[in-house]
Amino acid sequence: MPSPLRRLFDYRPCQTAPAAGWQPGLRVRVSFGRRQVVGVVLECREHSTLPLADLKPIEACLDDAPLPADWLWLCRFTARYYQHPLGGTLHQALPTLLRQGRPLQGRTRERWRVTSQGLDAAPERLARAPRQAALLGMLRQHPHGLVSQAVLAQSFTRDQLRALADKGLVERSEEPLAAPPLTEPGRLLAEPALPLNHEQAATLAALHEGLEAFHPCLLHGVTGSGKTEVYLQLIEAVVARGRQALVLVPEIGLTPQTLARFRRRFRMPVVALHSGLTDHERLDAWTAAASGRAPIVIGTRSAVFTPLACPGVIIVDEEHDGSFKQQEGLRYHARDLAVARAHHHHIPLVLGSATPSLESLQRALAGDYRHLRLTQRASRHPPARLELIDLRGRRRQGGLIPPVLEAIGETLAAGHQVLVFINRRGFAPTLACHACGWLAECDHCDARMTLHRQPPLLACHHCDRRRPLPDACPECGSADLRPLGSGTERTEETLAERFPETPVYRIDRDSTRRRDALEQLLGEVRRGAPCLLVGTQMLAKGHHLPHVTLVVVVNADAGLYASDFRALEHSAQLLEQVAGRAGRAAHRGRVLVQTMHADDPNLRLLAHQGYDALAEQLLEERRAAALPPFRFLALLRLESPRDEAVQALAGAAARALRDHLGEHRLDVDCLGPVPAPMERRQNRYHLQVMLTAEKRSRLHAAVAWLATWLEAEPAARRVRWSLDIDPQTLA
Repeated sequence: MPSPLRRLFDYRPCQTAPAAGWQPGLRVRVSFGRRQVVGVVLECREHSTLPLADLKPIEACLDDAPLPADWLWLCRFTARYYQHPLGGTLHQALPTLLRQGRPLQGRTRERWRVTSQGLDAAPERLARAPRQAALLGMLRQHPHGLVSQAVLAQSFTRDQLRALADKGLVERSEEPLAAPPLTEPGRLLAEPALPLNHEQAATLAALHEGLEAFHPCLLHGVTGSGKTEVYLQLIEAVVARGRQALVLVPEIGLTPQTLARFRRRFRMPVVALHSGLTDHERLDAWTAAASGRAPIVIGTRSAVFTPLACPGVIIVDEEHDGSFKQQEGLRYHARDLAVARAHHHHIPLVLGSATPSLESLQRALAGDYRHLRLTQRASRHPPARLELIDLRGRRRQGGLIPPVLEAIGETLAAGHQVLVFINRRGFAPTLACHACGWLAECDHCDARMTLHRQPPLLACHHCDRRRPLPDACPECGSADLRPLGSGTERTEETLAERFPETPVYRIDRDSTRRRDALEQLLGEVRRGAPCLLVGTQMLAKGHHLPHVTLVVVVNADAGLYASDFRALEHSAQLLEQVAGRAGRAAHRGRVLVQTMHADDPNLRLLAHQGYDALAEQLLEERRAAALPPFRFLALLRLESPRDEAVQALAGAAARALRDHLGEHRLDVDCLGPVPAPMERRQNRYHLQVMLTAEKRSRLHAAVAWLATWLEAEPAARRVRWSLDIDPQTLA
C-alpha cells in the first residue's frame, strides 16, 4: 500500500481473476480505510492470520500481467537496504499514472501504408476522387508509411484516409508513440564513431572483456578526455548483442545535450526519463524500456528504477555528483542502487568521473572495481591548473578584483568566452544596515535572506519564504541599507557595466525556470561569439563549452572550513569540474580562483597537484578518523515545530538504542542527539542521532531495531522522523 506503515495487508481475491492468474506484481484497486488506493500484490497465500470474514475483498485487478520482475526485486532491495516502508518504495518507483490506476501501456499513434492492391491500382479507379488519388500517390512515395499527423499536415483529411482504407488501397496500424519500430532494422549507427586515442581504445577493450558478467569499473578520466565517446562505443557493442543500456546523468540540465548526442549517433530509439517530462511522456518511456523497444534509456536519479527487458550495461556518468542521492522521503542513492542492480543482472557497470567520490575511489584502490584511467584531453591540451588569487585587502567590484577583470577583458578581446562561477544566486547573500549592523534574517530558518533585484525582494533559499525590501532598518530606522557580498545578479550587473559591448548570460535556477530556457541560453553560447557566462554549479557539470578559455571562480572558500566532513571533498570536486570547462577545444584554458585563504594547505595541494593528490590525502584522514568509506554511517533525522518534543524523542531514542546495543554487544556506535547544522529550518527544529559501524550488517541490524522502536513509541507519532542510510550530507 502507498502507506508509511512497514507491513503488508491481507485481502481476499476478487471474483474475476486476472488472465495469467494471481501472482506477485499485479496492481489492484482496494479499499484502504476511507480511501480507494492502488496497491501491489506481493504474495499469494492460502491462509491469513486474520479470520476470512474480516478480510476485505480486492475490488479490481488492474493488470493482465504483473509488473516487471526486475523492477519488483529492485524495489524490495531498496526498501530493505534504506529501511523504508515497502509500500512507499513501490509507490515512489512507479510512474504517476500507474499509481493512479491507469492501464500499463503507453500512448500509440496511427501509421498508414499502401497495400499491395493500392500499389497496383490503376489511375482511373480514383478519377472521380482527385484528392484521394493525390493522397494515394503521396503514400506510395513512402514505403514505410506515414503517421496520421504527417498526412494531415499535407492538407489531407481523415475521411480521405478512411475512404482509401474502405477500398482496400491503404491500411492502418497502431504503433507506440515512444520508441516505435525501426523502418530499417539492422543498422545501428546514424553517424560513424569517432577515432579513439590509445588510452580510450585500451579502456574500451577492457570494458569489452566483461560484457557477459558483473564487471564494475571506475572510469577515471580528466575533464574533456572523451569519456562519453567510450560510453557510446560500449553501448554500440551492447545493443549489437540485443541488450539494453541504462545511462544515468546527474542533472536534468544535462539530459537534453546528452540525448542530442546519443540520438545523432544511433538510429535506434533513445528514450529519456527525468522530472521535466509530463506524466504521459514518462509512462511512454517507462513502458518502452520495460518492453525492450527502447535499447537505450537515459535519465536522472529516478531512472534507476526503470525496468529493462534485457539489461546489458549500466553507466553512471559523473558518479560523484550529490544529486544522485535523494534527500527527502525514500533517501536512496542512485549510484549505489545501480551497483546492486548490475550485480543482480550479472552485467557490466561503468562509473565515470573526473573527480571520483572517495567511496568509489577506495573501492577501486582496494580492487573491488577495475580502475581505468584517461589522463589525456581530446584537445591535446593538458587540463588547466588552478591559479589562486588572494582577495585579502583588495577592493572588489561585483565580487571581482581588478587583475581578474583585466584578464576577462583580455580574453574577450582575443575573441574567446569567459565563464564566471559564483555558487550564490540572487544579487547579494544578504542585506545589512550600515548604521546598527542589522541583518535581514529569515523568520522561519536559522539563515539570512538573499537580496534579489529581479524582481526586488528578500528570499530565503531554504524555505522559499519571500518578503518585500524594507524602506528602512527595522531596528534603528536608518535608510542606509546595503547589500553584503555578491550573487549571480550582482556579478552579472558589474560585468554588463564593465563590458557593455559583450553579451552577459546568467545561468542559475532563477533564470532557467522556463522549460528549455537552459538549452536556449547554451545554444547562444555555442555559436562561438565572445560572451560572458555567469552561473552557479548548473554550469559546472558536463557541459561542453568549446569556446570558453578562461574560468573565474569568484569565491572558493565555501567548503574549506564547513562542519560537514564531506564538505572539502565536494568543494574540491566542484572546483575541478568548473575548471574543466576551460580550454576544451583549440585553445589552452586558464582558471583563476579568488580566495581569502590562498595559503590553505588543502587548497594549495588541489591547485598544484590536482584532485587525485588531495583525494589520496583525504582518504588517509578518513581512515584515521574512522569515517566513510572506512566505516558505515546512518542518521536518524527528527524534526518538529516544537523544540521540546523533538528533544525528548531524540533523547529517548538514543538512550533506548544504546541500551539495546549494550545488551546485544553490537559493535555499533551511537552519537548524539545533536542539532542539525541548521537547527531551525522551515519553522521546524531539526536534530540528529548518528550511528556508525565497521560492518554494514551490524549497522543495518541496529537501524532496523531503531525503526521498530520508533514505530511503537507513541511520542514518535507527533514528531517527523526518517532514517538516512549512507548520508551524503549532515545538513
